Parts: sequence; structure tokens; C-alpha cells
Amino acid sequence: MSVLVDTSVWSLALRRNTSPPLDLIKLIDSNEVNIIGPLRQELLSGIKEMATFEKLKIYLDAFPDLPLFTQHYVEGARIGNLCRKAGVQASSIDFLICAVARLEGLSLYSHDNDFTHISTVVPIKRYPAK
Repeated sequence: MSVLVDTSVWSLALRRNTSPPLDLIKLIDSNEVNIIGPLRQELLSGIKEMATFEKLKIYLDAFPDLPLFTQHYVEGARIGNLCRKAGVQASSIDFLICAVARLEGLSLYSHDNDFTHISTVVPIKRYPAK
């Protein structure tokens, strides 16, 4: 199973003084983790120490970005429009993440409740299944 791992999971695994979630380690070991450029940018943004930035950048280099195409952005806009019409608010990047997961047949691994709200409007395959 291929999984698109959201910033909330990466942050828990990489930026805190806790052990990474075991399921993330298993996904990494089985080469099932996917990342996209906007997630990489979110993870690297706001790091004040250049040494920490470089260390995280090098770690993330092990995970190549899934290529994004016009249809991903169009689908992200469609999902965003549907959600806003239903009163569900989230960021444009969150809508793009959902679009990529849906179009690429990936499960989305996130601790962000925005995806729970989005999934009330548009079906999203979640990891672990919710």
C-alpha cells in the first residue's frame, strides 16, 4: 500500500523529542512512503537554525517527490470548491494533498483534523483506515 504522509506525521516523527510512530517506520522500511513538493516545503519552512534545516533536508532527500501535474491542481481546486460550499474550510495545500491521494490511489496518513472534515465531503482513503 502506498501512502502519502502529511506534514503532521512528519513533524511528529522528525521535530519532537519522541520516537517516530512505528507504523511510519514500517512504511519507510517497506518503501511505501510518498511525499510531494508542497509537503517538503511545509516541513522545511520556519526552521531558524541552518544546520537543522540542512539535516532535515538531507533526511527528506531519501524520499523523492511524486510529480505533480495540472490535473492534481484542478482536482485540488474542485475539492476545495466542494468543501467550501459545504462549509468545510482548509488550506489550498490540504486540498491539493487530497487531490494527489485520490488521483494516485494513495492512502493519506495524517493527524490533521482538516482531512477528517474534508472526508465528509469527498471520500479520502485514510491510513490507518478511519
